[in-house]
Amino acid sequence: MNALTALIAGLVFGAGLLLSGMADPGKVLGFLDLAGTWDPSLAFLLGGAIAVAAPVFAWVRMRNAAWRGAALLLPTSRAIDRRLMAGSVVFGIGWGLAGYCPGPAVVAVGMGVRPALVFVVAMLVGMAVFAWWDRRPRVKGALNDSRGAAR
Repeated sequence: MNALTALIAGLVFGAGLLLSGMADPGKVLGFLDLAGTWDPSLAFLLGGAIAVAAPVFAWVRMRNAAWRGAALLLPTSRAIDRRLMAGSVVFGIGWGLAGYCPGPAVVAVGMGVRPALVFVVAMLVGMAVFAWWDRRPRVKGALNDSRGAAR
């Protein structure tokens, strides 16, 4: 049943990305082109997504378990640290260069868009490099570890 629920959620999410234009890098790059021919339509999409998600997240935070009884694993940290900032910068650069973020890129790969495949492969390589970097042994006496916490 979990696999069916995940499949349905993924199909709805993918359809939403297609209908909204998020899977079209030209539309996304138009939104990011503030100095040129800016396309504000994705700003309305993002605002609508926040308006729908905010009350749902508020409701979920009041629950102890998911609908089917599984534990809710919600993030608890609100810290803005070096790792978060670096990840945000890398994400933004990738989004601005390619016009894709991870979800829409996977949808575009499913549609057979070759540049999206290149993006997804590069994204997976980047994730693997980060995982390797994050697991490497720490040097004793270093001022900071990779999580940005002072020792």
